[in-house]
Amino acid sequence: MDTFVQNLMQDYGVFGIGFLMFLENIFPPIPSEIIMPLAGYQAATGNHSFFAVVLAGTLGSILGIMPWYYLGLWFGEERIVRLADRFGRWMTMTAEDVEAADRWFRKYGLWAVLFGRLVPTVRTLISVPAGLARMPLHTFLFFSAIGTLAWTTGLALAGYLLAQQYELVDQYVGPVSNAVIVAVVVIYVYRVVTFKPSKRSRPVDLQAGDDSAR
Repeated sequence: MDTFVQNLMQDYGVFGIGFLMFLENIFPPIPSEIIMPLAGYQAATGNHSFFAVVLAGTLGSILGIMPWYYLGLWFGEERIVRLADRFGRWMTMTAEDVEAADRWFRKYGLWAVLFGRLVPTVRTLISVPAGLARMPLHTFLFFSAIGTLAWTTGLALAGYLLAQQYELVDQYVGPVSNAVIVAVVVIYVYRVVTFKPSKRSRPVDLQAGDDSAR
């Protein structure tokens, strides 16, 4: 994984950094914890400016969260609840999980977007309840940008400060990143196998509501 990241950065420069951060939000197993420290290291060695590295990472990340925001906005809670009822095992979440996430988001709102961008995995998924709650796009982007900028700057700064020690650190980053990917796959398979759908009456109510709306 780290070889793929390095090659893409070498071939496409800051555009590669932005693209990788975009992918990181679409396909979480590509971790920003690898991308941005390496980008910061390249800035320290003179390949890019530190500002350009942070800007590319931030913009790429923000673009990457937009599909998740619009998924929640366009699908709406009722459709996602029905999807969870029908495909919950493969989504590894129940309809109650969707509803609980929506209630939690409506309670904490802006703070959830701001600080959620600083938490791995949550960084991406927090965009869905933002869309479900129909948070105004400009508000969502503003608070997401603040959290994302803090995250990418911190990671890039770590790589920048490591500078000469980065090659030593890289010996450990590769195996760790591969271990993270394996762990994600194992956890997903475990959740699929042990998934237990709960009995609910709400889908009937939702269907009835849809019928009445017609």
